[in-house]
Amino acid sequence: MSVQLGMPVPPSGGATGSTESGVAVPPQRPTGTPAGLWDRYGRRATDMRLSLTDKCNLRCTYCMPAEGLEWLSKQAVMSKDEIIRIVRIGVNALGVRELRLTGGEPLVRADLVDIIAGIRNDHPDLPISMTTNGVGLDKKAAALKAAGLTRINVSLDSLHEETFAKLTRRPFLDRVLAGVDAAWAAGLGPVKLNAVLMRGINDAESPDLLAWALGRGYELRFIEQMPLDADHGWTRRNMITAAEIRDLLSRDFVLDKDPRERDGAPAERFEVRRRDTATGAATGPVLGTVGIIASVTEPFCSDCRRTRITAEGKIMSCLFSREEFDLLGLLRGGATDDQLASRWQDAMWVKPKAHGMDHTGLGAADFVQPDRSMSAIGG
Repeated sequence: MSVQLGMPVPPSGGATGSTESGVAVPPQRPTGTPAGLWDRYGRRATDMRLSLTDKCNLRCTYCMPAEGLEWLSKQAVMSKDEIIRIVRIGVNALGVRELRLTGGEPLVRADLVDIIAGIRNDHPDLPISMTTNGVGLDKKAAALKAAGLTRINVSLDSLHEETFAKLTRRPFLDRVLAGVDAAWAAGLGPVKLNAVLMRGINDAESPDLLAWALGRGYELRFIEQMPLDADHGWTRRNMITAAEIRDLLSRDFVLDKDPRERDGAPAERFEVRRRDTATGAATGPVLGTVGIIASVTEPFCSDCRRTRITAEGKIMSCLFSREEFDLLGLLRGGATDDQLASRWQDAMWVKPKAHGMDHTGLGAADFVQPDRSMSAIGG
């Protein structure tokens, strides 16, 4: 449930209040707003998603074109020290309680281990996770754990080489599987796997993928394809919905809602038991859990607790936001920690109530796909 603050709501319309040197600046939040990253609908962001790079060594069809994208310059991307400072402000001044490092692909940063070690040195108890495609993880998992990484999420859409190569446009399945195993061996658990189902490509493989994950103690999460592809080819008609995912899995399994509180998590979790082929009833013990992230058809905007920083230091209050507010430019201009925290709070105050896709029709008049793809935003 969201907290109702009883605060005045800013006038409707665009969130941008003014510009500084051509850069959008959010309007100031009302006087008396509590400390922390609150928005005008009573939600407080405590989960920070920070992108380390827009670069990636895969070319997933639901994310970017085959030829890749025009990457940010090294100067445009946050440095190690800038990242550590921004995290410090988020945790110490604004109440961030959990950090997820994202990309692009975080493993392509040569200073990744140093970044994590620096954050861990500042925050001994902060949960630090990372989302990765797993390519190269087998060589770095132990060092990442030693530096202070808590756990890891690995994208894995298929266990079949041909399907994997079709989806990612790279023949790297063996590298990803080696990375998953290395993460488990290094103690980066629970190891979570993220799978996006694409109609007619890997959707029929979903029960086998779940069985494989359960057998190894990994936590699999299926994610509805989101309109964040660089080609802008996404349509609701082609998307595999959460309801369809549950139907696909029900071939072999019985899913019961996990009794644990969701507590703002994007994934709805289910306990998994085998389905008796003769009776159709659940049989045997709980094998583990599976999560389904239904951002499009069953959105969880009302309990969203996330704040996002892109690789070039832009604040995004929502993954689907078309408005970004610069934090890095302010930092490089000599701003104090208090000034940076205040800009961050202002940017989060104007977070939209919802992303606008929660409609049953194929089109949503109030939703416009962001210009950026997932790799450029940070998942």
